[in-house]
Amino acid sequence: MVLAGKVQINGQTAISPGDPIDPDNDVIEVDGKPVLRNEGKVYILLNKTPGYLSTTADPRGHKTIMDLLPPTDKRIYPVGRLDKDTEGLIIVTNDGDLTHRLTHPSHNVDKVYLAWIERKPTDEELDRLRRGVMLDDGMTAPATVKREKCSTGVCLRITIHEGRKRQVRRMCAAVGHKVRRLKRIQEGPLHLGDLAPGKYRYLSRKEVEALKHATDRSTDK
Repeated sequence: MVLAGKVQINGQTAISPGDPIDPDNDVIEVDGKPVLRNEGKVYILLNKTPGYLSTTADPRGHKTIMDLLPPTDKRIYPVGRLDKDTEGLIIVTNDGDLTHRLTHPSHNVDKVYLAWIERKPTDEELDRLRRGVMLDDGMTAPATVKREKCSTGVCLRITIHEGRKRQVRRMCAAVGHKVRRLKRIQEGPLHLGDLAPGKYRYLSRKEVEALKHATDRSTDK
C-alpha cells in the first residue's frame, strides 16, 4: 500500500515502508481515512477555497466545506467561519470544548490574515486599524497591521483575536479600502503552510495540544 501511494503520514504521502512514525503524535491515513484515532476526536486543517460556505450543509444547495473533506461517521463542524469569498485556514472538528476555546473572545486567540487591497494605504489609515475602528456592531479591538510583500497587488498582514462577521473586510472598508482577496494563514500556533488550496490534513496530537495550550495562555493576555 505504501509503494502504491495509498498511505499518508500527517497528510504527506509515505515514500518508503521504512518511514518512521510516532504513534502518539502522527496521523496515519490509508486512502484518506485515518487508521489511528485520537480518542474518537477528529481534527482537520482545511485550506478553504473561495466559493464554499463554512457550514456542514446548505438548504439552497450551495457548496460547503464538507464537499472538500472525506466522508466520516463523525459529526464534525467548522471552528468559526470564513465567508464564502474568503480562503485559507479553517479547523474542522468534533471537539466542542476546543471549538469554544478557539471561538470565545475571552480566550484572545490570534487569527492572521493576508488582505489584498486596491491601493497603497497611508500611515494614518494603518494606525487607525491598529488602534481599532468603529463598525456598526461596535469598536474593534486593537489589531496588528503590517505591510506585506506579495507577488501581486497591495497586501496587508492583519492579526486580530475577535471573530465578528466579515470583520477584516469591514475594518478595511472603514478606513476606505476594499479587500479584493482575503486569506487566513494562521490561527493560534497553527499555520496554513504549503497546504494546497482545497486540500486538507489531519492534525497531529502535538498540534492539538498546542492549540489547547494557546487557549489556556491567551486568557492571561
